[in-house]
Amino acid sequence: MARAFLYHDEYDFDLGFEALVAEILVAFARRAPSQGERGWIAERGGAIVGSVFLMRESEDVGRLRLLYVEPALRGQGVGRRLVEACVDRARAAGYRRMVLWTNDILASARHIYEAAGFQCTARNAHRSFGRDLVGEDWELAL
Repeated sequence: MARAFLYHDEYDFDLGFEALVAEILVAFARRAPSQGERGWIAERGGAIVGSVFLMRESEDVGRLRLLYVEPALRGQGVGRRLVEACVDRARAAGYRRMVLWTNDILASARHIYEAAGFQCTARNAHRSFGRDLVGEDWELAL
């Protein structure tokens, strides 16, 4: 349950970001259940405070998608635990590598990825979500 509208408030992303999130979630929901795909939702006090998804990229590669943590809970380990669950499931599913795509302005998420062992492998300037951004590809060997 990535809260796309908050990216508008925090980063001035336009509706293109919300559309991307919706497309990813619809694709996830329409796939047949797979050992190599899962979603995690973190809750606190009955409220959703974060989420992350593991999706199959190929037989050997899992893709981390839509890491999200409520702003008030950032820095409290929620994102780290979500990413750890995702990586652990990817290993258990037999993936040999994980990949993800993010933007350089998402500093908190980038810190979590780096701490989990992901390495940035490419940086590319692009215009998306109504902004000039720098997209990054990250990888983790499992």
